[in-house]
Amino acid sequence: MKLEAKYQALLSHAQQHQDVNVQGMSLCFQLLSLSARIDRDCAALLAPYGLSEARFVLLFLLKEAPEGMPSHILAERAGVTRATVTTLVDGLLKAGWVQRFAAEADRRSVMVKLSPQGEELAKTLVGTHAQWIGNLFGHLSEAECAQLSTLLNKAAAGEQAS
Repeated sequence: MKLEAKYQALLSHAQQHQDVNVQGMSLCFQLLSLSARIDRDCAALLAPYGLSEARFVLLFLLKEAPEGMPSHILAERAGVTRATVTTLVDGLLKAGWVQRFAAEADRRSVMVKLSPQGEELAKTLVGTHAQWIGNLFGHLSEAECAQLSTLLNKAAAGEQAS
């Protein structure tokens, strides 16, 4: 895998120091480069619809809640702050993909649900996105995927123990 120039420069510098685990740095930079490529490809997949990954996540979550969802629960499930979800919903509202309304049980609570156009978009994109994600490692065998998963979990566990 070709590393980004910044990682190549850091590795070149590290190779001049004996006390640095250059192999460990290289593996880290490979993972970061792969992650950046996946992020770029995901952004390219969503860009024609004017969506960011964060907005897409809201569409996905709302697709699973046809009656709508309180905005604070939407924020919690998306892993963002309430302020962030408000900004994201504002953008989706402006694009016509969601509707915002007061909850019947508590008029102070704001509910969000997909508009009919948002439902169609979510139906199309959620499947396309899932297929794309599922195929990212499609060229690996089942055994290779299992091995990679084991190694990634082992690397993550070692990092947490530090």
